[in-house]
Amino acid sequence: MPPTKPIWSIRRICLISIIGFVSLLSIISISILSQQYINSYNTLAASHIQYWANTLADESQDYLINSERQALNDNLSVAEKIPNLNYLHIYQRNKQTENVELFYSYKRNERRSAIAEKSNNYAHLSVPRFKEKYVEYMQAIKVGEQVIGYVYLQSNTEHIALLSDKLLITSTVLIVIIIIIAIFIALQLERYISAPFLTLINTIQIASRQKNFKQQCQTMPYREADMLGRNINILFTRMEKHIAQLDAAEQQSIEHSHELEDKINKRTAALKESNQDLLSTLEKLHQFQGQLVESEKMASLGDMVAGVAHEVNTPIGLGVTASTLLADRLEDIKTDFENKTLKSSQLKKFLNEGSENVAIIYRNLNRAADLISSFKKVAVDQSSEEVRTFKVKELLSEVLLTLRPQLHCLPYAIAIDCPDNLTIASKPGPINQILINLIMNSVIHGFENRESGQISITVMPLSNQLNILFKDDGHGVDESIKNKVFEPFTTTKRGEGGSGLGLHLVYNLVTQALGGTIVLNSELGKGVSVEINFPIN
Repeated sequence: MPPTKPIWSIRRICLISIIGFVSLLSIISISILSQQYINSYNTLAASHIQYWANTLADESQDYLINSERQALNDNLSVAEKIPNLNYLHIYQRNKQTENVELFYSYKRNERRSAIAEKSNNYAHLSVPRFKEKYVEYMQAIKVGEQVIGYVYLQSNTEHIALLSDKLLITSTVLIVIIIIIAIFIALQLERYISAPFLTLINTIQIASRQKNFKQQCQTMPYREADMLGRNINILFTRMEKHIAQLDAAEQQSIEHSHELEDKINKRTAALKESNQDLLSTLEKLHQFQGQLVESEKMASLGDMVAGVAHEVNTPIGLGVTASTLLADRLEDIKTDFENKTLKSSQLKKFLNEGSENVAIIYRNLNRAADLISSFKKVAVDQSSEEVRTFKVKELLSEVLLTLRPQLHCLPYAIAIDCPDNLTIASKPGPINQILINLIMNSVIHGFENRESGQISITVMPLSNQLNILFKDDGHGVDESIKNKVFEPFTTTKRGEGGSGLGLHLVYNLVTQALGGTIVLNSELGKGVSVEINFPIN
């Protein structure tokens, strides 16, 4: 809703305009006159103090030349004749040391405290200086071009301050009188201007209350108001015609409304049927989406099964080969033993080869057992969301071991930064699936058509939460899908086998299974960063 502009009355405009203008003009005029008056007094005071300084310089010149201090004290009577004088100092310049010394001092009232010497202030007091309550001046006493001393005068300016106060009071009284006169003139002018408008307002109010627009406004005393009255009369005439048209249109609208009610009732019934069909379709879509998410989980588990089977096949094959070779050698030894042709060198060779074969069988069976144990943990975790206590570093190692068949032939590096002794109580299954999906998403999408790539996984505890920061330096995410990467069926591999459920599954696991938050940041060509936070014990 736009802000409404303030509506001002004619009285307010007249009062503010006239009073403001008159007050401003009065204040400016009286201020200028007062300032000029005070400046003239200051100028007069300055000229007086300069005059008396010249007089004192002339009278004391001979005494300074002859250094007659006592004679100056006895004969100098001009100081008592100077009006408003506070202090008088006469200084003598020593011819030998060039120092300025106090030669004579005078103060009007003996109860006044003495003031500091001003012998060093000639540069600042060579022109009259006005302070709050006094003016001071200092003049050189010269004989030809040689300065033999200085005379310092300080005069009282309180009479000027009293005159200024009186002038201020007089100016305030004059301004108040002028404002009162301006208010009276503004009210009279407003009454003359607003009277015709009040008449027009009353006419309009009566017409609106009675809904009778046949009456006319009377002639107004001045042109603007009369033009407004004529236009109001034209408006009344047009409104009378418009009301008649509205009555006819209202009758037609009633007829149309009945027709519309019938159409609305029919369309409402059709919409109810369509809405029911849509609800049914939406329910099926949600079921289908849930099935797809579960299929995605099982497909991920199936890929791991195939990879682990391939990885386990190698150590088991080597164990079978070594055991077969050991059986063949054992059969040869048995035959030679029965035929009594067994030699000590043959037995020694058999024992050495047997030890090597047993060691080979043992190593490969242990490797297969480790792979199957790791796969068993991952499979159990992925199919369960129970809370258990585990070491995060071991969980990450198991995930990488599970993905080794898919990653060992790819030129991509994965760096893990996690404290070795970080133990938490949480749900390892969702964490396992989240990491697998993020790594495979970077491999499939981020490093597509690239010969190198770097993935970093940083894990650290923050208060009562676990922070997982997953980064890669791949292609990044395009801005067109950046804000909807966690939505279902969002993929850049449409028609190429991409289901668009990988990151949607990650989002659901973080927010629902772990009760945490996930934030994705990416710039095209600068990789992707995924930050995950969820509560832990």
